[in-house]
Amino acid sequence: MIEKNYQPADIEGRMSRLWEEAGAFKAGRPERRDAQPFTIVIPPPNVTGSLHMGHALNNTLQDILCRFERMRGRDVLWQPGTDHAGIATQMVVERQLTERQEPGRRAMGRTKFLERVWQWKAESGGVIVNQLKRLGASCDWSRERFTMDEGLSRAVVKVFVELHRQGLIYKDKRLVNWDPKLLTAISDLEVQQVEVRGSLWYLRYPIEGKTFSPDDPATFIVVATTRPETMLGDTAVAVHPDDDRYTHLIGKHVILPLVGRRIPIVADEYSDPERGSGAVKVTPAHDFNDFEIGKRHALPQISVLDQEGRLALVGNEDYLRGLPEGSTQFAEEMHSVDRFAARKRIVARLEDFGFLEKIEPNTHMVPHGDRSGVVIEPFLTDQWYVDAKTLAQPAIAAVRSGAATFVPKNWEKTYFEWMENIQPWCISRQLWWGHQIPAWYGPDGKAFVAESEDEAVGNALGYYVEQEVITPEQGREMALDPSKREGFITRDEDVLDTWFSSALWPFSTLGWPDETPEVKRYYPTNALVTGFDIIFFWVARMMMMGLHFMKEAPFSTIYIHRLVRDEKGAKMSKSKGNVIDPLGVIDDYGADALRFALTREAAQGHDIRLSPHLVETNRNFATKLWNACRFAEMNGCVQPAGFDPHQAKQTLNRWIAHETSRATREVTEAVETYRFNDAANATYRFVWNVYCDWYLELAKPVLLEEEGAAKAETRAMVAWARDQILKLLHPFMPFITEELWAVTAKREGLLALAAWPRKAGTLTPEQLAAISTTSPSDALISPVIIALDAGEFSDPDAEAEIGWVVDLVTSIRSVRAEMSIPPATLTPLVLANASEEITERAPRWSDVIKRMARLSDISFADRTPEGAVQLLVRGEVAALPLKGVIDLSAERTRLDKEIAKAEADIKRVDAKLSNEKFVANAPEEIVEEEKEKREAAVERRAKIVEALQRLKNAS
Repeated sequence: MIEKNYQPADIEGRMSRLWEEAGAFKAGRPERRDAQPFTIVIPPPNVTGSLHMGHALNNTLQDILCRFERMRGRDVLWQPGTDHAGIATQMVVERQLTERQEPGRRAMGRTKFLERVWQWKAESGGVIVNQLKRLGASCDWSRERFTMDEGLSRAVVKVFVELHRQGLIYKDKRLVNWDPKLLTAISDLEVQQVEVRGSLWYLRYPIEGKTFSPDDPATFIVVATTRPETMLGDTAVAVHPDDDRYTHLIGKHVILPLVGRRIPIVADEYSDPERGSGAVKVTPAHDFNDFEIGKRHALPQISVLDQEGRLALVGNEDYLRGLPEGSTQFAEEMHSVDRFAARKRIVARLEDFGFLEKIEPNTHMVPHGDRSGVVIEPFLTDQWYVDAKTLAQPAIAAVRSGAATFVPKNWEKTYFEWMENIQPWCISRQLWWGHQIPAWYGPDGKAFVAESEDEAVGNALGYYVEQEVITPEQGREMALDPSKREGFITRDEDVLDTWFSSALWPFSTLGWPDETPEVKRYYPTNALVTGFDIIFFWVARMMMMGLHFMKEAPFSTIYIHRLVRDEKGAKMSKSKGNVIDPLGVIDDYGADALRFALTREAAQGHDIRLSPHLVETNRNFATKLWNACRFAEMNGCVQPAGFDPHQAKQTLNRWIAHETSRATREVTEAVETYRFNDAANATYRFVWNVYCDWYLELAKPVLLEEEGAAKAETRAMVAWARDQILKLLHPFMPFITEELWAVTAKREGLLALAAWPRKAGTLTPEQLAAISTTSPSDALISPVIIALDAGEFSDPDAEAEIGWVVDLVTSIRSVRAEMSIPPATLTPLVLANASEEITERAPRWSDVIKRMARLSDISFADRTPEGAVQLLVRGEVAALPLKGVIDLSAERTRLDKEIAKAEADIKRVDAKLSNEKFVANAPEEIVEEEKEKREAAVERRAKIVEALQRLKNAS
C-alpha cells in the first residue's frame, strides 16, 4: 500500500539500508561473474571534506552511469575512497591542538604528531563518506580505500623508486610556490589569484660609466616593478630586442641602486615595450618568468628572502658576492626585515637617493595560499621533481589516437596546450602528514632512494666502501649491527605531493603492484567524471602514471562537467554568502529532488544555475510520480503474469507502448553519450506529459467502465508503463523509484538490480545465442520478432491517432491561453475540409476532446467559418469561431502592444551587449543574465507574432 503523501525523509534511510544489507552495489556478484565489467573510480574527496554542490553534481553523474550499467547487466565497480589531503589534514589537527592548548606539532615531535593525525582520521575522517551515501552514491563501499592505506602506500613507494631508477624523478633547485606561513611548497591548485590594488614603482637604474643624475635620462634606465623589495636580488635588466629606445644599451651594464652590484642589460622578448617603461628588472630567484629569462641568459640566481618571507642578507654569499666594500652595513640593517616592511623601507631609501621616478596605482592579480591566506612567494629551493615532459608524451599520444576521449571534446585542446608546455612537477612538500619520501642521505649528503631503509643502508654501505670512505670491515659491522650505523644515514623529512598518490588511484586501489584478480578485471576503467579545474592536476597525471606503469590509459572516456553556480550565475563562495548546502537541500526536499535538479541542468559545457525553486520543481515532479502510482494502485492496476504489452488491442494502450519504447531509446542513447540533461529531461517529459497528463487522463473513462477486456488490458498497461518508468527513472532518482518498486507489486529482487528496458538492437544473451544458432536466412526472415523481443515497439497508426488528439487539444488550449478566454467559456470547434481518416477518428474521441479542450461541440465544414482562428494540426485544419466570444479588434491592439514591449526589451539588451566596455567589465553572471533576458524576449515576441497572425487570418 502506497502512503498518501510522499515523504523523502521516511524513504531514503530505509532504502540505503536495504541496498547495503543486500550487497546490491558489490562488484563481482556471483550472478555477474561472466558479465562485462564497468569501472569508475571516484575522485577521492579530502578526508577533511564535507559535501558541497560540486561533490553533489560529480557523484550524481557517476551514480547515474553506474546504476544504468548495473541495470544493463554489467559487473559494476564504482571504487570509493578518500584522499589524505596533506596540508588540509595537518592544518585541522594543528588547529585542534591549539584549541585544546596542547603542545604544538614541533614540540610534540613527528611520531607523536602522526599518531594524533591517525587518531583524528579514525574519529572524524568518515564524515563525507556518510554524506555521499545520503546522496545515494552506489559505490562498492566494502572496497573503500584511503590514499595512506598500507597497500596504496606501498604502490607510492614502488612508483617513486622505479621512476628514480629510470631518471624520471630527480632533485633540483628551482622556483616553487612557497607558503611563508605553512612553510611548504604548494601546488598551483592551492594558489588563489586575488585582485589587489597595488602600485607600480618606476625605478632609475644608473648606467655604468655615467655620472648618475635624476635630471639626466641619459645616465639611467627606468624599470617598472610591482615588487621593489626583490630588487636586492636583481641580476639583469631586460629590454625587448626591437625596442628602439634601448637597443643602444643592450650589452651594457647598470649599477644596482642601494646595492652596487654590476648587472647586464639583456635583450629578451619577454619584455613588453607597451607595458610600464618597457624595461624590466630580472630577479631569477623570485619570479617565475624571470627564472626562465635567467636560464636563457645564464644569469646568477640570488635569493634574498628566507622561508618566512624575511630578507636574508647577512651571511648570504650569493648576495654579497661581487659587492663593493662597505655594502655590508645595508645588509645588516635590512636583514630579517619582513618583506612588506622591507618594501616600504627600500622605496623610501630609493626616493632619498633620487632612484624613484614615480609611482602609479596598479590593480593586479597577486597569488595567495588558499588555506593560509598569505601572499605566496616564488622561492628558490631544493625539491624533488618528476620529469613530466617525458611522461607526458604517451599521454598526449593516447588522446590524439582516441584511446582516451574527452567529453565535451573541446577540453582536449586545453589538455594538449598544458601537456605540450608541461613543466617539471614538484612533488616534495615540507609537511609531516603524507607519504614520506623514500630517500635517505649519507654523511656527505648523497641520496639513496630505496623501497625500505634496509635496502637504502645496503646501497649506502656498498657505495661508501667503494669510495673508501669506510673500510669493508666497517661496512660489514654496520650491516650486521644496526646500533653501529645509527645516524649514518638520515631519511628525507619531506612528504610527497598529495597529487602523486592520487595519480595512481585507478590501479593502486585495485591492489597494484600485486597482480591481483581485480587489477586484471577492472583496469583500465571505463569512464572518469570530474571537474575542469583538475584536468592538469589529476587527470593528466593519472594518464601519465597509468600509461607508464600499466601500459594502458586508465580510462577510455573523460567526462568534464562545469561549475554549480547560484541562481544568478555567480560562483558560490562563503564571502558572498551564496553557498547552497546540499545536505540542507536534501533535508528540505530530498536527495532525489536535488539529484534530478542538477542532472536536468547538466548540459555539456555549461555551468549549472541552482536555486531552491529549481529543486522544489523537481520535488513536485517526484510528488507527481508518487500520486500517479497511487492512482494506479487505487484503480487496481496490476500486471498479470505473462502479460505482453505488445499484444495490446486498444489503440490508447498500443500508443503508450509506442511512446514508452521511444522514451527508452531517447534516455538510453542520451546516457550512453553523456548527455545527462537530455536523458533526465526526456524522462521528465515522458513521465509528466505523456504518462500522467495524457495517458492516465485518456485512460480514466476506460477505468471507470464496467469490467471487461478493455478495462483489464488498460489496468495491466498502466502498471506495465509505470514499471518501465521506475526503471528509466531509477539512475536519476534511486530512492523514490526503489520504494515504489517495492510497494506497487510483489517482486523478487531490487530495482537497483532489475533489467534496464532494452532499446532496438540490444538483445539479451539468450537472444544473441538463439540468433547465433540460427541460419542467416532465418535471422533475416524475422527481424521484427527479434526487435519486439528486444523491447522495441512501434505502432505508427496508434501514434497518429492519439498523437492527433494530443496535438489538437494542446493547440486549442494554447489559443485559449493566448486570447485570455475564461475556462468557463466553451467554444465550438470546426474541422474544415477534414480527411476521411479524421472524419472517422474525431467521433471516437469527441467526448474526450470536448472535455479536455473546453469545447461546446465539434462539427465538420467544407471551409473555415468567418471570424475563426485557424489551427493546423498534423496537416489538418481545425478552426475556433471566436467572433462574439472575444473582441478581435481589441485583442489585436493588445497583442500589438505586447510585441512593441518585447521589441523594446530586445533593443535595450542589445544596446548593453553591443557596448564593449559593459561586456568587458560586467561580471560574467550579469552578462549571461542579459543574454537570457534577450532569449526570453525573442521567444515571447515569436509567440505573440504567431497569435497575431492567427487573429489576422480570422478577420
